[in-house]
Amino acid sequence: MHVDSSPRVERSHTRRLSAEFVESWRDSHPETNIVYRDIGRNPIPHVTEEWIGAAFTPTNQRTSAQLDTLALSDRLVDELLEADVYVMGIPMYNFGVSSGFKAYIDQIVRIGRTFLFEPQDPGAIYKPLLTGKTLYVITASGDSGYEPGGVNARINHLAPYLHTVFQFIGVTDISVISVGSDEFGGERLQDSLARARKAIAEISAR
Repeated sequence: MHVDSSPRVERSHTRRLSAEFVESWRDSHPETNIVYRDIGRNPIPHVTEEWIGAAFTPTNQRTSAQLDTLALSDRLVDELLEADVYVMGIPMYNFGVSSGFKAYIDQIVRIGRTFLFEPQDPGAIYKPLLTGKTLYVITASGDSGYEPGGVNARINHLAPYLHTVFQFIGVTDISVISVGSDEFGGERLQDSLARARKAIAEISAR
């Protein structure tokens, strides 16, 4: 499953690199079936009071209006369940994910669909429902040094958040490929892009 979330088009590093990742993957795994969703140019709506009411109503008790309210969310969840590998282009906005990608997260973290809530089990109240999935995140930022040990690592709220939320629903195999220095451009940006492309090639070859 290939997801792009940047509102940028031609100027987007995450779009360009996620497309290169998918093409490289397809070259190494020609049998792969790829599903694409562009939430940057086709934004996902934020949740509403009606959505919350529908999501927390037992499936067999939902009205037709509630089923319509959850229709998009159900399609998004189905896409996740059917895919084995996720490739997601997610630019860093103000040290975290964009509001558009957060809206996507809120639509897919669904009780009874991607996780269970079982308060009677004190050992595991929350149980993830996605298993055997792999997530590759391609992110881009204006500055650099957001990687572990980097000068900006303490204000990187994108990677830790993605690890937290996807692990919560069961995706534990997560890799992050980062591009930095977009605001600086020049050699710094080109070096960062080269490192990202090298990582993509190595992953696809595996």
